[in-house]
This record gives sequence, C-alpha cells and structure tokens, in this order.
Amino acid sequence: MSDFNSLKSKIRVLLVDDSQLFREVAAKLISHDDRIEVIATAGDPYEARDKIIEYKPDVMVLDIEMPKMNGIKFLEKLIPQFPLPVVICSSTPLNAFAALEAGAVDYVCKPHITSSDELNAFANELIVRIKSANSATTVRSGNVVYNVMHMNNARLSKSETIIAIGGSTGATEAVPRILCGFDSNTPPVVVVVHMPENFTAIYAQRLRQQFPELDITEARHGEYIHKGSVSIAAGKRHLRVFKDENGYFITSLAGKKVSGHCPSVDVMFESVAACGKKNAVGVLLTGMGSDGANGLKAIMDNGGYTIAQDEESCVVYGMPRVALESGAVSKQIKLDKIAEEILRKVKA
Repeated sequence: MSDFNSLKSKIRVLLVDDSQLFREVAAKLISHDDRIEVIATAGDPYEARDKIIEYKPDVMVLDIEMPKMNGIKFLEKLIPQFPLPVVICSSTPLNAFAALEAGAVDYVCKPHITSSDELNAFANELIVRIKSANSATTVRSGNVVYNVMHMNNARLSKSETIIAIGGSTGATEAVPRILCGFDSNTPPVVVVVHMPENFTAIYAQRLRQQFPELDITEARHGEYIHKGSVSIAAGKRHLRVFKDENGYFITSLAGKKVSGHCPSVDVMFESVAACGKKNAVGVLLTGMGSDGANGLKAIMDNGGYTIAQDEESCVVYGMPRVALESGAVSKQIKLDKIAEEILRKVKA
C-alpha cells in the first residue's frame, strides 16, 4: 500500500495535558516546524476522546497525571477503539514505561525548564518523537497488536459509489473471479467472507499478489477507502462503512456474532446501505445460511443495486436463495458475469 502520510503536508497533532500553560507553550513551540500542525488541545481524557473524533489527529501527545482519568487508563480504553500513535510526555519515567505497555509508541521527558536553551531542546526532541510516531504502522496494547488507523487520510481518488461483496462457503474462490474484472479506477470494494481469524490476512495477501493493480488489504480500523481499493474483513471483527466529507472510511471492531457470524455480511451491508444509499452496489455470493439477506434488502430499500449469484454457479445456494426469496435481489446472474454487471451499473 502507498504511504498515506506522503499525501499530506502536515502531521496533525492533538496535545493532551491538564496544564493550560503547557498546552499553549508546547503548541507554539512544535508548530514552528513546517511539518507539524497542532489541530486541537485537551485538558483531560474525556475532552481528548471528543477531540479525536472531531479532529481526527495523526498523532496524540499525552500527559499521564491528569484529572478524571490518568493517561495509562485512557490508553487502555482508547487504543482498542482508536489505535493512533501516542507520544507520552511525562516527568515520571516509571509511569511512562507503564504507558508504553498500554499502547503509547514513544516517550519524551517533560523537563523542569530553567532556560530558553532547555525549552528549545525539549521542543526539538518532541518534534522528532512526533515525526517518528507518525511513521508507525502498528501499536501494541498489552499482548494485542493493532494496525494504526488513518482517520484523516482520504485519497484523492475518492468515490461516490461503493461496492460491497459478501459470501461464505465457496466465496474465497468466487471473489477473485469478480476482482479480475476490476482495475485502479473501480469504486472502493469491501468484502466479508466467513473465515477464521488469521486466515483473512493470508487471504488478502494472496489476492494482492494475484491482482497487483488493486490496493488489497485486510480491513484496517479507521482507514479511508478509495478507487482501486479492496478491504477484506478481518476474522472475528465486524467491518462497517461510514462516510464523511473526505469520503468513505471503515471500522474493524470485535463484536458479538450477527446472523451467526463475525464478521457478518449483514452488518457490512447495513452500514453500506446507510451511507451509500443509491450509490451502493451489494453482491451476495455462494454460502450456507441466511447472512446477508437482511443487509442486501437494506441496500435495495435505500435505493442501491443488489446482485445475487445464481444457483448454477454457487457451491452452496443458501445465502443468495434466502435473499432472492425475501425480495432483496435486483438481479441474479452467473458468477462470471457479476463483475461485468457491477461495472455496467456503476458507469450508467
């Protein structure tokens, strides 16, 4: 995947510290660097959480000793939901190590400033740490590793149309037969196939090797999707799609099984229906059970176009049959014609 950070001129920073004076001084000092922009500050973790959602920072600078909730507890709650790079700025090294265990990627000592030289040295070190943190691709909280989210990194090639594909038994072989008809100008694609945890990353890697012209990855929480991208839902994580002024973005979060599965096709389709509306194309492939039927109906009811794989080309004609019987299918066609039908619809 291309480096998203190269698409932006500035690193967007959120400063979190209970001292208003420190926030103001630190913001002024690090903003002298032309690669850094302090987009917001916060005085406690609750305010910081709201600022993360509102401003979508690339890096957060976080104090540990704060009111309402200390920085370590905040990290433990934050990272699983919003895995972004965090630089701890604390005067207590022991607490800083605990914060690194909780999910921070780096640490800088908050000094007792006695001269302008010390102040400038601290600012320079903090700038270096922020730039280093911005290049992180994963963060670790406890024993769990999370892909860094890219909340504000919308691609220039954003799309109004979104394509959602779901399936189960036989779908791992069916999906490539659809992708072979796509290229870098195809609207973003999100895919849910019922697979165990860890298998989805291997599957995405195999597809990436097979179709190098497409940007194929296992779904990354908080990442914007774009033309030519294909996001494969991670095992044991629901993939949902949302939209803001920058385009479509995805979340990848653990949750209870829906329609018997996590990830669930219904969960993905329903999110696509809500944000894509008439610009959504839903495709339900071979598989056992009924997952996807309700979500496909939601896409149709919101003005989108729905496709089901026909019985003859299915390995298991279960999910498409239930969708067809529930009135959720605009068109039922053979597997090898699905890519052509999708492109016909999105170009119409």
